[in-house]
Amino acid sequence: MKLRTAVNQYITYRQSLGEDFKDNSIKLNAFAREMGQDANLADVKPESVSKYLTGTSPHITADWHNKYYCLRGFYQYAISRSYTQTSPLPVVIPKRPPPFVPYIYNAKELQALFNTCFSYQKRRGRLAPYMIRAFLLLLYGAGLRISEAISLTLVDVDLNQCLLTIRETKFHKSRLVPLGKQLTQILLQYAARRKQEKYPLNPDAPFFVGRNGKVVNDHTIQDAFELIRKKADIRRIDECQQPRLHDLRHTFAVHRLTAWYKQGADVQRLLPVLSVYMGHVCISSTSTYLTMTPTLLEEAGRRFEQYAFKEVSHD
Repeated sequence: MKLRTAVNQYITYRQSLGEDFKDNSIKLNAFAREMGQDANLADVKPESVSKYLTGTSPHITADWHNKYYCLRGFYQYAISRSYTQTSPLPVVIPKRPPPFVPYIYNAKELQALFNTCFSYQKRRGRLAPYMIRAFLLLLYGAGLRISEAISLTLVDVDLNQCLLTIRETKFHKSRLVPLGKQLTQILLQYAARRKQEKYPLNPDAPFFVGRNGKVVNDHTIQDAFELIRKKADIRRIDECQQPRLHDLRHTFAVHRLTAWYKQGADVQRLLPVLSVYMGHVCISSTSTYLTMTPTLLEEAGRRFEQYAFKEVSHD
């Protein structure tokens, strides 16, 4: 049987079960292309599979494991239907690398990032400094994904009601995101400057625009942030992976949790609220953002002490 035919049948089967299966479909289609569009299942050799799993990285990555388990499901399906007799997947599975630890910016670093937006360009760039600053402040202040902020249109941004509408995001769901007064004021200032520069004002026009009046490009935003981060001298000394733009979302979640601990709030009760606000389908997804920082540990420890001493005093 043709590999491509079997892959298409498997994808259709998994989708018929109600699964989204989008990410795995991408992996399986890439696998079929790499093996050859006319390849038969019997033609796929362990050496070719190993090359696909490894990709361009010299090290075993989390992506290796993601691709492996995707292929394992496919070959279990193919063998159960007698499309093939054996699996070319490796028998020995390497140890999964430790999870990536996001960078949590402190207050001083955040201030440096926002201030540097006005001085990082050596010459006039594709992004106006006031735009990139508003963009970074929104990522941190509302915990948005980069793609969510880029996709905002004028009709999605209701600053009179201090409300954003995030449409069809990562999990194909829309949600409303309330904004604080300070962040709303910053966005009002940006919107006024945007109008002054005579950028498009039709409802479906992008809220964040480059100097050409068109929607900003993800790579352009990322490149600008790298220049800003380096000029602000924010870096990891002991890690290859330097602080990222996406880490502003992690920082939002950790700072929110820390603030709740300081306020004496019921964090367990509020965690589902944070999950909904950030657009997650379950609380476990939100927990990945709650990287334990020294400040967070200190506040959690203080809360535990209060609870423990209270329990002792009742004896």
